[in-house]
Amino acid sequence: MGGSRLKIAVLTSSRADYGIYLPLLHLMQTDPGIELSIIAFGSHLKEQFGNTIDQIKNDGFKIGAEIDNLKFGDTPEEIALNYGHTAMLFADFWAKHKSDYVLCLGDRYEMAAAVNAGIPFGITYAHLHAGETSEGAIDNIYRDQITLASKYHFVAIESFISRVETITNSNGTAFYSGAIGLENINSIDFLNIEDFNTKWGIDFSMKTLLVTVHPETINPSSNHQKIEELKAALDYLLTKIQVLVTMPNADTLGSLYREMFEDLKIQHGQNVYLIENLGTQSYFSAMKLASLLFGNTSSGIIEAASFGKYVINIGDRQKGRAHGENVIQAPFNRKQLINLTEEHMGKIYSGPNIYKLDEGSDLIIKILKEKLNGI
Repeated sequence: MGGSRLKIAVLTSSRADYGIYLPLLHLMQTDPGIELSIIAFGSHLKEQFGNTIDQIKNDGFKIGAEIDNLKFGDTPEEIALNYGHTAMLFADFWAKHKSDYVLCLGDRYEMAAAVNAGIPFGITYAHLHAGETSEGAIDNIYRDQITLASKYHFVAIESFISRVETITNSNGTAFYSGAIGLENINSIDFLNIEDFNTKWGIDFSMKTLLVTVHPETINPSSNHQKIEELKAALDYLLTKIQVLVTMPNADTLGSLYREMFEDLKIQHGQNVYLIENLGTQSYFSAMKLASLLFGNTSSGIIEAASFGKYVINIGDRQKGRAHGENVIQAPFNRKQLINLTEEHMGKIYSGPNIYKLDEGSDLIIKILKEKLNGI
């Protein structure tokens, strides 16, 4: 490497992966030996998902490229078309741009398409949150595709190393770094009840359910029935509490869930708050202030325990994923959802977070530098 700077590009396709990357991005931004460039695509560039690219810019990061890849909608056919369109755009991008490493994260189809397009170009990928399992989502397939395309892998739980080794049929490429998004907790200036109310007009002195529900993608046609059960449960709960909804990402049939939440807003008015993007500070603050988490998002699996929160994890989207004792499994059944929510509302979890490891971001940078120097 000599005296040259290590060139690292980071692929980010949504508010979710950007928030996870954030502690690592801050470290790389201030490291004089690293030249950082962010490749923003996916929902970051879409108004209906909150134009979250503005958050990246406001945080002071250099955006090396903006790739507007989501051309179609969210039916299964359109998701497949978006995958192909993404691969086509990134084929052109990889032909013109080189880095020492390209970091990729997670399991979204846009991420898999971008990564797979770079295979013929010999791109050196490092995959964060590799080796995990979510049997109830097609994302499980995309995650393993990304793992196979990557040279190095960083896992959130040490036992995931063996799964990466099985997938790749190689040893010594996977490293335990913990869930680095948890490092945000150490640096965030959390909003208190009054500050949150001033910024968002939401009063957490009232019992508040923090809701994030994404479609189930293994059997898309089942979402219609699941939405009916979910809406019935929330209709009942909204007679007693308020609900803050962070809206679904660009998944198969995500628009159906959006429409349901919008109907809830019309019916229940000021007790329902629909937010596209809270940003890292406000989202973690909402998690800290909420009475209970409710939905099927990875933040409930990975982050909620650090805030002493129980999570009603609904359906099969996160099926098979490692989780702590704060995660309560529930089907899309209105009676069970109501009963479990009432049982755990305001209840405090005092156990550990199995995903927590201090200084995981430092470890990632250290390993990438060592590997480039042949150590």
